[in-house]
Amino acid sequence: MRGFLLGTDTMQTTSPYALNRRNLLLAGAGLASATLPSMGSASSAWPSKPVRLIVPYPAGGVNDVVARMFGDALTPVLGQPVVVENKPGAGGTLGMAELAKSNDQHSFAFAAISPLTLNPYLMKVAYDPLNDIQAVASVMYAPVYVMATTAFKGKNMADVLAQAKTSKGVSVATSGYGTLAHIMVEQLIRATGGHFVHVPYKGGSQLITDAAGAQFDLLLANPYAPINALIEQGKLRVLATTGPQRMASFKHIPTLGELGFNKANQTSLFGFYAPKNTDMAVVQRFNTEVNRILLGKDMHQRLAKLDNIPTASTPEAFGTVIRKDYALNGMVIEQAGIKAQ
Repeated sequence: MRGFLLGTDTMQTTSPYALNRRNLLLAGAGLASATLPSMGSASSAWPSKPVRLIVPYPAGGVNDVVARMFGDALTPVLGQPVVVENKPGAGGTLGMAELAKSNDQHSFAFAAISPLTLNPYLMKVAYDPLNDIQAVASVMYAPVYVMATTAFKGKNMADVLAQAKTSKGVSVATSGYGTLAHIMVEQLIRATGGHFVHVPYKGGSQLITDAAGAQFDLLLANPYAPINALIEQGKLRVLATTGPQRMASFKHIPTLGELGFNKANQTSLFGFYAPKNTDMAVVQRFNTEVNRILLGKDMHQRLAKLDNIPTASTPEAFGTVIRKDYALNGMVIEQAGIKAQ
């Protein structure tokens, strides 16, 4: 996700995935020739047992929801069950550590790229983010919504900034320390000098419950079904979005970039990963099937309905994005003075 400033869990003004339909068509062009025999015997014999899909976050969040959508779609085409396992903790790094030590050719993970490109700068991780885990397939990028609960009485971001200048301050909930949303809070603090109080949670379910109960002023999160439901119920109000342009579903709502907060104008890139020792033929087979599903009308529409923008790439291209964002994040975190926990 180039051009965002912080990875995908990235900050961008323009996105290489903005032309996502073109990317999908380019990816699809290779599907017809990507036959099983050409991938070698390792791929044609794979999978020989159920495929484990690690979600390094709690059940109920956007990662979990989309991972289960793909698990259901991959099961019939792979001929083996795709079993989703939630391994939450430490901003997704515990689950990725579990992936890194796997050695069975049947373990994958679905997550944002932040456990590889962002979290290693903010906490100790039990894996080398660039060498122990390999990229398999990018799936989508998602904007971040800046949302007010019913506890916040202001009408827009100008009112947020005004309250942040008072002793009352503004409480801002995120899905955890070291997440993209946390970095966005830090960037807003530095850009405005306002009193924003970070309220980190350990995942999605309790966060949703407390958002509905107005336990904090603002929530920064990617859109998905539970979030959208609270918006429809009037329990959350979208004050700003992120990304290179306004969301089609919220054309009247400005992006943080439009409001002058370019370093907080970040989006999240999600994809599949495998341990470094996974056979390349297996990686290519998984990538092919993921891209095939993304090209399908059903998945494309389901992701778009959640305000997620489908992407597609080769493992090599996805890996290049991860390496570049890892390097860029290091510079941004140093400049912002964000310390490891």
